[in-house]
Amino acid sequence: MPAGAARTAPLTTVYVLGDVMLDVVVEVEAPFAHASDTPSVISTSPGGAGANQAVAMAHAGARVALVGAVGDDPFGDAAAVALRAAGVDVGLLVRGERPTGVVVALVERDGQRSMLTDRGANLTLDVAMVEPLAELLDERTHVHVSGYCLLDDATRAAGLRALALARECGATVSADSSSAGPLRALGAERFLRCVSGVDYLFCNQEEGEVLTSHVEPSAIARHLLVHAGEVVVTLGARGALVATSDGELHHATASATTVADTIGAGDSLTATYLVRRLGGSSPGDALVDAAEAARGAVARRGAGDWRSNYSRS
Repeated sequence: MPAGAARTAPLTTVYVLGDVMLDVVVEVEAPFAHASDTPSVISTSPGGAGANQAVAMAHAGARVALVGAVGDDPFGDAAAVALRAAGVDVGLLVRGERPTGVVVALVERDGQRSMLTDRGANLTLDVAMVEPLAELLDERTHVHVSGYCLLDDATRAAGLRALALARECGATVSADSSSAGPLRALGAERFLRCVSGVDYLFCNQEEGEVLTSHVEPSAIARHLLVHAGEVVVTLGARGALVATSDGELHHATASATTVADTIGAGDSLTATYLVRRLGGSSPGDALVDAAEAARGAVARRGAGDWRSNYSRS
């Protein structure tokens, strides 16, 4: 199916390829004191871009399955239970020998966060784990590949295989660029070769600057249309914009809210936009709903929709 083509059959399932993590959220309550003590509030919750996106898609009304890996440990057990309770099919979630991935998110007082990441079992995601998709994909399905899979040498082959299988089977495809640091290390040209031809491409403004060398969001989006049917650029508190293959540009802002932290906001926006578009909404309407989903994400701490399920597991 060519990038940007209209869906010819009703959507049945979205398959998300991406990370499952344990989030250790550190809310810093005072200026950071290097090599000393800093008062903080620390909590744990489920996370990982792939898992967050899958849960948000289920919350938006899609049937979703997650392709990924967790450790054979209590955190992996808890993540699987929480995902299942949130409506995500975990039949393609593999238990690996490496421990479940962990990210330490340092949340500053303005809600911005920095992350220290150990991808753990996520690094074991390989082509063999993706091959079952060959029997599951058709023109009624969609495959979304979280950018972390493509940014890391260990998992890139699996991400590329998932995209290739989707195209062979007539499914629509999407990807996001995930994080500016790893994206810069890999290089824009290499990443864009990986995702070229996707139906939907997502990035935030900083990632877009890395990919295009443009600063203006509309210029970023239009530049990336060479590689994708539609491009969504998230803009933090300023909402998001989408550029479509027919030259249209839509911008949406979310209503004001108190920021608890920004963890999962981009994932919520990506997931909601995809579900709305795959369900037949126009780009503009889908973007409005997606911006509101992101607003809801920043108003709560942690990964949101599935945190309570995790805590009970």
